[in-house]
Amino acid sequence: MRVYLDHNATTPVRPEVVEAVTPFFTEKFGNPSSMHWAGEEVAADVDRARGQIAELIGARPREIMFTAGGSESDNMVLKASMVQRSAKGKHLITTAVEHPAVRNTARFLGKRGFEVTFLSVDGQGRIDLDELSDVIRDDTVLVSAMFANNETGTIFPVAEIGAICREHGVLFHCDAVQAAGKVEIDVKAMNIDMLALSGHKLNAPKGVGVLYTRRGIRLEPLLHGGHQERGRRAGTENVPGIVGFGEAARLAREELGGDAARIAALRNRLERGLLEAIPDVLVNGDVEHRLPNTSNISFRYIEGEGILLFLNDAEIAASSGSACTSGTLDPSHVLLAMGLCHEDAHGSIRFSLGYGNTEEQIDYVIEQLPPIIERLRMMSPLARKAQGS
Repeated sequence: MRVYLDHNATTPVRPEVVEAVTPFFTEKFGNPSSMHWAGEEVAADVDRARGQIAELIGARPREIMFTAGGSESDNMVLKASMVQRSAKGKHLITTAVEHPAVRNTARFLGKRGFEVTFLSVDGQGRIDLDELSDVIRDDTVLVSAMFANNETGTIFPVAEIGAICREHGVLFHCDAVQAAGKVEIDVKAMNIDMLALSGHKLNAPKGVGVLYTRRGIRLEPLLHGGHQERGRRAGTENVPGIVGFGEAARLAREELGGDAARIAALRNRLERGLLEAIPDVLVNGDVEHRLPNTSNISFRYIEGEGILLFLNDAEIAASSGSACTSGTLDPSHVLLAMGLCHEDAHGSIRFSLGYGNTEEQIDYVIEQLPPIIERLRMMSPLARKAQGS
């Protein structure tokens, strides 16, 4: 049995989405910028997708700009916002647990004359709203805080962050790549000025993203060239990806409540089974306020890489953290910021559930993982030391 529990890294494209995009590789091949029938009909499909995504987050269609992914959207917001508004100040606020798309862009800006404050988190990965209020200054230009953490699933108090930013006249950017389609998002009610999304986290194709920008906010393009996206982002539109993203957003909006509850039940079944069968484990993050699909568990005294190798032998796919940092041997910066020691951070596994997962698959993981942990601990000097041998 093959089990895929790495949906926070990427998701399978749903059959409905494949069906929706297939014509755009064949008969509907036009360039949406072309002033003839082939372009006009495709332009209408792009606009429809723009409306479908806008409905998912409570935005206006004209506030939706298509990009190549969440990383591009994050880069554009941080770089354009800080450079354009440098006359007001050069202070950027973000959090210690952001995705590398924000974290590394903030570091890039920090090396080029901007000042960056990284908000701390507590042991459950939560920020302190009082700390946010305290560090906002007259020269603060932007606050960038994710909607939900990609490693632990911890959900930030986004509406409260938005209210604080609005009160202080500071722009608020939110990376909602992991949250879209899993929890309710309303950019107006939450006072979100700019928000990033990614299609492949939502059962749409890879290579397409969205940047929501509140009406009245103008960002200098990250890419220069043609007039596409009303002059905001040059380059011929990825029409199949855009149409697929729109269809995936429509499905997510229709199924939001019911599917989230189903997946949360599977996630809880997995956690209960593993905690009952395996001693010395830690569930990381805010278990009361997290994404319904995400479970981050530290298996003490062993390393996550070894666990993943044995899981892969059993045809179970999981992750040791963010897919964007899986090529490094460093422990998760998210878990370290939460106060975990290096050993426990190294022993963490992220299980992220989604479309297609079943109770049978979850029970298979519960059956396969305990002997893997036991075998690895038998070889671990840390485990022997903990047992006093």
